[in-house]
Amino acid sequence: MSLPDFLIAGVPKAGTTALHAALVGHPELFLPSVKEPKFFLSDGPPPTIGGPGDVQTYQEHIWRQDEYEALFDPAPDGALLGEATPFYLYDLKAHERIAKLTPDAKLIILLRDPVDRAHSNWTHLWVAGLEEKADFLEACHAEQERKAAHWADFWHYIGLGLYGEQLQHLYQHVPREQVLLLRYRDLKDDPARTLDRVCSFLGVRTGVLTAIPKENVNRHFVEDNAVNQALRGLLRAGGTFGHHFPVPLRLAARGPLLTLLHRKRGNRPVTTPEERAALLPYFTEDIALLQEVTGERYDDWLSLDRHAKAR
Repeated sequence: MSLPDFLIAGVPKAGTTALHAALVGHPELFLPSVKEPKFFLSDGPPPTIGGPGDVQTYQEHIWRQDEYEALFDPAPDGALLGEATPFYLYDLKAHERIAKLTPDAKLIILLRDPVDRAHSNWTHLWVAGLEEKADFLEACHAEQERKAAHWADFWHYIGLGLYGEQLQHLYQHVPREQVLLLRYRDLKDDPARTLDRVCSFLGVRTGVLTAIPKENVNRHFVEDNAVNQALRGLLRAGGTFGHHFPVPLRLAARGPLLTLLHRKRGNRPVTTPEERAALLPYFTEDIALLQEVTGERYDDWLSLDRHAKAR
């Protein structure tokens, strides 16, 4: 039976893609080419309804156990097996599934300032043409309505950042010694040391990985103008109904629209002090809980200065 020895279990927009890409280069580790198989997110078929693009993403889930195990078949003998699905921390039921099927698996979790994480999450969907709200705060305030409409977890800008609640629940199912907590800023600012921490935690050779591959960050600037509104409307329509069409046809239709949407290059937007001040109250109590649950300090996340060094 080929099941993972470790999971990169959280969180979205906190460097999980970069960590996955780096660990692929370690000769004693094996991670499948399919990133985010999302196996532990359901006990059966994934949902069939959601927000723009959600159903197409659900169609990519590897939810059958034999197909999931087959992802690890190419691994060389003796390699530790792992995969990266950063929604495992957020999905509380996933904690139970992981504990039941892979009780000895080690979990690696990257945490990022929750306001910055939420903003990066919104930017990702905005640049993809799927987010209709040009105002970050308006998008955050739409979260409960979207949850009620069964939109996928990636739209939960605030909820995904409540790490204290999530870790408190995780530790009820997975021993603390099997969980490694990292910060996004550490992977970004000191990759060699952070990667050595990961390797040491997994029990493989350190000093092998010294850098992370450059993340595939979209630097296009997407204005909120009439032309782009029309393009985003078409992309959202494709995201809503595209699952009825073959993947090659979807990609052929989507590609030119994204090219037009990204025709103007520029810097991605950053969180403003006003946005930070408006969102911090949603996270203050949870940050306190996170510190209590982990015994680590995250006071820097309470700063209104987005340029604070400790992120």
